Amino acid sequence: MSTSDTSGAHESERMATGIPGLDTVLNGGVYRGGIYIVQGTPGAGKTIFGNQLCFSQAAAGARALYVTLLAETHSRMLAHMGRLGFFAPDAVPDRVAYVGAFRLLEEGGLRGLLDLIRHEIRLRQANIVVLDGLATVGESASSDLELKKFVHELQTQAVFTNCTMFLLTSGIRHPLPISPEYTMVDGLIELKTRMFGRRADRELQVHKLRGSDYLSGEHSFLIRDDGIIVFPRLEAALAMPSVPDRADGSKVSTGIESLDAIMGGGPDRHSVTVVQGPAGSGKTTIGLQFLGASRDDEPALLFGFHENPAALRIKARALRLRAGDLIDRGHIEVMWQPATEALLDEVCSRLLDAIRRRKVRRLFLDGIAGFEKLWPDKTRLGNVVAALCNELRGLSVTTLITAETELAGIVPGQPLAGLALQGLSPVAENIVVLRLAAVRAEIHRLIAVVKARDSRIDMRMRRFGIVEGGVAIEPDFTTAEAVLRELMQQGQLLPSRPADASLGGG
Repeated sequence: MSTSDTSGAHESERMATGIPGLDTVLNGGVYRGGIYIVQGTPGAGKTIFGNQLCFSQAAAGARALYVTLLAETHSRMLAHMGRLGFFAPDAVPDRVAYVGAFRLLEEGGLRGLLDLIRHEIRLRQANIVVLDGLATVGESASSDLELKKFVHELQTQAVFTNCTMFLLTSGIRHPLPISPEYTMVDGLIELKTRMFGRRADRELQVHKLRGSDYLSGEHSFLIRDDGIIVFPRLEAALAMPSVPDRADGSKVSTGIESLDAIMGGGPDRHSVTVVQGPAGSGKTTIGLQFLGASRDDEPALLFGFHENPAALRIKARALRLRAGDLIDRGHIEVMWQPATEALLDEVCSRLLDAIRRRKVRRLFLDGIAGFEKLWPDKTRLGNVVAALCNELRGLSVTTLITAETELAGIVPGQPLAGLALQGLSPVAENIVVLRLAAVRAEIHRLIAVVKARDSRIDMRMRRFGIVEGGVAIEPDFTTAEAVLRELMQQGQLLPSRPADASLGGG
């Protein structure tokens, strides 16, 4: 969080940085006339960050000045920047000007550098200045006091000309802030790389933003062909849903009449239903039937981590499910995200963008455990999924999520043993459980509804099969009861493992 200082630059208006996602983290951007430090190790993306700032401002009609204190020539740097989508060669030098000051700093010291910046701001009527190489300035200062005076003079110039300044530095000092320039500036942004085993993720953290709130913590970012894009932590950006949940609406169908009846009429509109079961138990088939029940005014989306779109079409056609035709017609959009290497917040952002773009009303999220594979630290998964589900409700989306459990047999007398319901219950109004029961050489599929908020449900287990047309649930519990009784009589028990506390259950 920031301080409550509102003097000087902080009485002025906000300036959007133009870097996608960053202004969300900054709660609207930086303040005009402020001075900000951007720090990071070599290769963290500081130079791209500074150039993207300049060209985004130039595209909005402003004038930018990029001052370098690096040994790298401008032609070499511009050759690298020229490969990125934000670079506009026609903006150089009128709207984005580059000035090399390394030699001047060596000869004239900090006073000479300060005079140069003042002169160039007046000459070019610059609205934004990027000084690339603050660490070099610190090395050239004879004392902390001289460096402090230099930063103070920059602040005075920034406020006087309403020119926003960004100081880029590779000088990483921990704990933050400890040096005089850190205590004086209006904001401090750090770019860094975190290793997860052999995988490296880029992260951005705002340590200070004077006069404003901001989204704290570490936020993922990528450097793509178009430049830097920041993905704010979902649980921070959507701590409260962007649209309040109306919590109204009638029941909707799962696409399986017998399941609707067991659930007390079907799930509520805008609710979240979790279908939990082992591989091969029928979770995806239930999800396809749920999508197939969507009306013409209910655009639908299938977002999956496992089966690709071609495989899903084959499955839908083989079972003669309506979802297959709706996918071909474009009524159901299919998004496939292999759970190999991607950013958790990026994937959530793409999902929500697709929902808003098409005004999706039915979502089938196949394989919630895929989120776990995208983020090694499982401690934040519960908050991310809760924020995601709250936003889906606010966007009037009725959601069905599948969660895979261990492929273990049923414990006689405890048919629900081994299920990880604790992590799912807070985010779901409805929970449907699928189980596989092995009686001698025959494997039976069983289904039960263990939770349906504000509805009278039939919690007795029933046997079901997957036939042409989809899931066929037996009308009563007689066969399921016989299967469970047989399990107890034969005394044959497959190894059962303790329930996994994670959201996916396995």
